[in-house]
Amino acid sequence: MSTPPSETEYHDVTLSREEEWVVHHSLIDRVDDALDEDSSPPSWTLTLVETVESHDDTEQFTTAQIRRLTTLLTEYVDREETPARDVEHGRAAIDRLDGVLESRG
Repeated sequence: MSTPPSETEYHDVTLSREEEWVVHHSLIDRVDDALDEDSSPPSWTLTLVETVESHDDTEQFTTAQIRRLTTLLTEYVDREETPARDVEHGRAAIDRLDGVLESRG
């Protein structure tokens, strides 16, 4: 029986350009929503924006970040107004992120 990954363990994740765009867009949406409500965006969103904007071929996310990002992406792709192309690439990103966690334990 394997041990679950630590929440602070880093994982290399390679997203396609389209997947990366949807991830970035969903994060910026979360930041904008917080600012529209006159509150500060969650710090984890800003950290993830920096990671995605790093322009590295492979991003490094912690287990906790992957879980939050998967939840955020799921909320985004489940919205009625989300464009079909974003749904397609968002679901692919979710599958890729889930796969990283599943392969680690």
